[in-house]
Amino acid sequence: MIQTLADALAAQGYETLTPVQEAVTDPALNDADLLVSAQTGSGKTVGFGLAIAPTLLGDQTRFGPAGTPLALVIAPTRELAMQVARELGWLYGQAGAIVTTCVGGMDQRTERRALDRGAHVVVATPGRLCDHIKRGNIDLSNLRAVVLDEADEMLDLGFRDELEYLSLIHISEPTRLRRI
Repeated sequence: MIQTLADALAAQGYETLTPVQEAVTDPALNDADLLVSAQTGSGKTVGFGLAIAPTLLGDQTRFGPAGTPLALVIAPTRELAMQVARELGWLYGQAGAIVTTCVGGMDQRTERRALDRGAHVVVATPGRLCDHIKRGNIDLSNLRAVVLDEADEMLDLGFRDELEYLSLIHISEPTRLRRI
């Protein structure tokens, strides 16, 4: 495990990983796309944060200067997106990551300025992400990892068109992209 992440886990009181976190961090899965299903409270968010960290950081323990996003996490609701951003914020904090949110109900201009300053990880809701793409506010060309958090919920909430728009047009398949 990357030391800065291990330190962050220790600071949060983690003594052992949960079963889902153990499963997604299995080295045999390093280059695999993952479909993870586990109960609420099982540690999925930290799990996918740990799973994509080697893809984002490589051999480094800290992120370099923030620019275009390296990771994109799409969540169905503002509340979940904010929760995910908080979790990834402490997990990646000691590694120097900039985590930015793009969610409905927030000031789009503030989000645009944050994107202009640079981010390593963007956590977004589908509709707001599509808005930023259409306005040219976000460049997804350097993505290395994409996470659809609660994908079934996004479909239940009617985000099928937005997800198809994102997958077909704007989230290309760079060589190092990892979907989890």
